[in-house]
Amino acid sequence: MAKFYGKVGFLDESETKPGVWEPAIQERYYAGDILSNYRRNDGNNINDNVVINNKFSIIADKYAHEHTQDIRWIEYLGGKWKVTNVEVMSPRLILTAGGVYNEQDED
Repeated sequence: MAKFYGKVGFLDESETKPGVWEPAIQERYYAGDILSNYRRNDGNNINDNVVINNKFSIIADKYAHEHTQDIRWIEYLGGKWKVTNVEVMSPRLILTAGGVYNEQDED
């Protein structure tokens, strides 16, 4: 089983001015295992969307368990991938990655 160490992005709303809340990504490092490693092209176009269906088992800390619903992406092979599913198996979280993460989606 391959090992993993990398960043996970959490969406956090922070108050930038009194009464003004803006979304911001909090990046945290986690270690764990890569449970499955799949890649596929989504579509038959010249510029197909690349999708990975990898599962990562990370050793979660208190922050990750309290902010499970805020997990947005995982960094792997130099790119950020959308987290499409989170399964809680304490003390671990199983993250399923999908397509490429688009940072404009959080605006």
